[in-house]
Amino acid sequence: NEGGRRPLTTYKVLMVEDDDKAAATLAEHLERFGTEQGVRFLVTRLATAFDLSEAGAVDLIFMDIDLPGINGMEAAQLLREENASTPLIFVTNLAQYAVKGYQVDALDFMVKPVSYGDFAMRMGRAMRVMEKNAAHTMALPTASGTRVINVNDITHVELAKHDLLYHVAGFEQPLRRRGSISGAREELPQDLFITVSQGCLANMAHVTTVLSDSVRLDDGTQLFFSRSRKKPCLETLARYFGGTI
Repeated sequence: NEGGRRPLTTYKVLMVEDDDKAAATLAEHLERFGTEQGVRFLVTRLATAFDLSEAGAVDLIFMDIDLPGINGMEAAQLLREENASTPLIFVTNLAQYAVKGYQVDALDFMVKPVSYGDFAMRMGRAMRVMEKNAAHTMALPTASGTRVINVNDITHVELAKHDLLYHVAGFEQPLRRRGSISGAREELPQDLFITVSQGCLANMAHVTTVLSDSVRLDDGTQLFFSRSRKKPCLETLARYFGGTI
């Protein structure tokens, strides 16, 4: 932190582009934009969408549509099944795809060749989404790959032997990862999650009913307080709900 300078905010960017020239142009635009805005972009490039699931957690994806093998629109549909929140920008010479892109919640479109002015304008919007996501999303490394989820969608976390089960609204099955309840507690917002028992955390935003010995969540799950956690949990819940319980 030399000279009192704050470290640059770093964002991970994935570029799925088979054309070397187009990829180089995007990389140059990102570098210039980062210099102007005082942020840093770490760019990973894939020439096809086949390895998209192995790219790991990123903050922004640029996706060409006209790709060899699986095209960008198909890849985006698969991506959205695993990851609903990472902003996706299509970069394409196929402008007719624009309407279809909103079916996969594309943030924006850039039509090749991409000028820096157009790029900078659209990146301003992407930056706002990335900044918001940075505060609200987390990457969970699971056996089936890294899943990016919105923290607010986690209803509760429970310990199962040496694994943590993250129950997420909209997911049929919990996401499983190695870890401890104390480790999960440190990762999650302190003002949103309560430690119901030694092996369970609950998201207060999903609590619908507070009973003397337990809470009921909006998905019907009932979580029981351990004896030592009952009083602090009830006090925290009372503050959260504004003293109404």
